[in-house]
Amino acid sequence: MRVLRNIGALATCRDEGGQGDIHVIEHAAIVWQDDTILWAGLEEELPLVHETAESEDCRGRLVVPGLVDCHTHLAFGGWRAGEFERRLRGESYLDIAQSGGGIASTVRATRAASEEELVSRGRMSLAEMRSLGVTTVECKSGYGLDEGTERKLLHVYRRLRREQPTRLVVTFLGAHVVPPEYRDRRDEYVRWLVDKMIPAVARERLAECCDVFVERSAFTIDEARCILEAGRRHGLGAKLHADQLSDGGGAALAAAVGALSADHLEHASRAGIAAMAAAGTVAVSLPFATLYLREPPMPARAFIDAGVPVAVATDFNPGSAPSYHLPMAMTLACTMQRMTPAEVLKGATIYAARAIGMDREVGSIEAGKRADFAVIDAPDVTHWLYHLRPNACVQTVVDGLTRWSR
Repeated sequence: MRVLRNIGALATCRDEGGQGDIHVIEHAAIVWQDDTILWAGLEEELPLVHETAESEDCRGRLVVPGLVDCHTHLAFGGWRAGEFERRLRGESYLDIAQSGGGIASTVRATRAASEEELVSRGRMSLAEMRSLGVTTVECKSGYGLDEGTERKLLHVYRRLRREQPTRLVVTFLGAHVVPPEYRDRRDEYVRWLVDKMIPAVARERLAECCDVFVERSAFTIDEARCILEAGRRHGLGAKLHADQLSDGGGAALAAAVGALSADHLEHASRAGIAAMAAAGTVAVSLPFATLYLREPPMPARAFIDAGVPVAVATDFNPGSAPSYHLPMAMTLACTMQRMTPAEVLKGATIYAARAIGMDREVGSIEAGKRADFAVIDAPDVTHWLYHLRPNACVQTVVDGLTRWSR
């Protein structure tokens, strides 16, 4: 049994209440045993613990649930720094994609990369993410777009689950874009996904979710519906890249298919927002993509006002969001989307956990949940996200064990 005492502010981030309700307890303590939280509350109400319990002094710091990055493209080959400069010179995301860059460029590099290279890179990225307080990460395939490479990416994630402590939720994104070899045979590629890959991924338990990029440069609404419904028939949760570059009806489709989340949503319509609110679908904000593509920010206030829970994630990928620094993405959500620090923290914890179907296990600090939390060198949440530092996290605990500290 272990006890963390002298917590200056404990943001428990329970699910009840609205976006900004993070249920802060001042002068708090946490008790856990093995990988499970037993109790959290006011230190003066701390229950009797066994005399052999290991006690640690938090020194009056802030404690938050382990952060959940609910949208990443963790395993990929190569980088795309050249496209960064091309966009600065005026080329659009679609211009670059149509010239053979963008996702297609990363597909070529990923097909050429070995499984060992991808595992090594993934392991290093996850270690650095843990140092920032991130304890759960959603990771997508989608840079293979053929059977061999998609399987390679999914096996990379299976290995990373075994070889390092960060909790991973895997999403099959075979429907990222139509690969060049199928450009004139789109229907054939969709049928391959629906009839072969999705059943195999589900049967072999290689992923928990299925995702589709709905956009003019990717998949249509009808194609996406067909793919997501196939995923659901095989037990995979539905997720969408939706309404990022234009209003393509992705938000409404996410609601119609009962998706866990719709992500991006910079151009979502009012009707789409209302449909997501009625369906209980989480909206995932990806501020790095907005920043790098110089798109209008996701209208987070419109979603929150409509009653849609808004999560915040990095979208870590080599092109439009080349950073896994979730706390910085959280600060950008404050400055670019006018979300309060408390709203953003709830979006990177319990709402992010809901967006990947993990909210019963992680995302908040309460009895019965996994003992995942981060100790932050700040007096409160507002100070943490306002005072932008390389890293304010001084300790990360995953499944009850300290996995990073300084």
